[in-house]
Amino acid sequence: MPGASFAEIAIDQIVPNTKQPREVFDEDDLKELSASIKEVGVLQPVVVRSIPAKGRSEKLTEFLADKPEARFELIMGERRLRASELAGETTIPAIIRETEDGDLLRDALLENLHRAQLNPLEEASAYQQLMADFGATQEELAKRIARSRPQIANTLRLLKLPPSVQKKVAAQVITAGHARALLSLSTHEEMERLAERIVAEGLSVRTTEEIVRLGKAKATPRPRARQQRPLSQLGESVVSALSDAYDTRVTITEGRKKGRIVIEFAGCEDLQRIADLILR
Repeated sequence: MPGASFAEIAIDQIVPNTKQPREVFDEDDLKELSASIKEVGVLQPVVVRSIPAKGRSEKLTEFLADKPEARFELIMGERRLRASELAGETTIPAIIRETEDGDLLRDALLENLHRAQLNPLEEASAYQQLMADFGATQEELAKRIARSRPQIANTLRLLKLPPSVQKKVAAQVITAGHARALLSLSTHEEMERLAERIVAEGLSVRTTEEIVRLGKAKATPRPRARQQRPLSQLGESVVSALSDAYDTRVTITEGRKKGRIVIEFAGCEDLQRIADLILR
């Protein structure tokens, strides 16, 4: 790789990535990786850059105050770095490369997205920060990180949830599918109340969507439609899985002999994104 070199670096010479979008690290997962590192070592090097002499961010300055001997800033591999420390390792294999400040968040975000390690709120916050840092639109950000604009828009909408509900999504107490349904409600108070019900009663995404729909129907009376049969347990689980997998609303209608699956999309670009996910 041009402008890059390989070295075994002392762990105490590395400070975390100041732009790391990931905030939650599973303790059991770290312990498992730590045990693997004790057994076979670190199989994939972390990526670092030399700490710049000038133009240091406030956060980097704080890190250096706690670790004055540090010479490198982490770009990718915080999970491996943490697990290595947990395993009692004093050094770690690393690729040292030149990286601009503006690319720190993007590189860390892409690594976590490719490994599916960000919760939906961390992903949304990272998108928002990238847009602010680069003065970019959703369309420009989509091209920069190879995501579709509707996917970024849907994820950013999660930041409109009230803080108490955001915490539930971040802790994976409720899913992104539940959160998307809650966003159809008018007020934060309604979102919070229904989020509490989801947790207390173990409501599925499909049931949550139905509660939201019925609530809106009461506010705007419509002609009475034929009542749908309740979904089977399998139907509920398939709706939840597909909604999360395709990042959109999915509905299933079950009949006695046949049924129907409806996958919603927001325009041609979103349709192509979903088709690519189905066909890959």
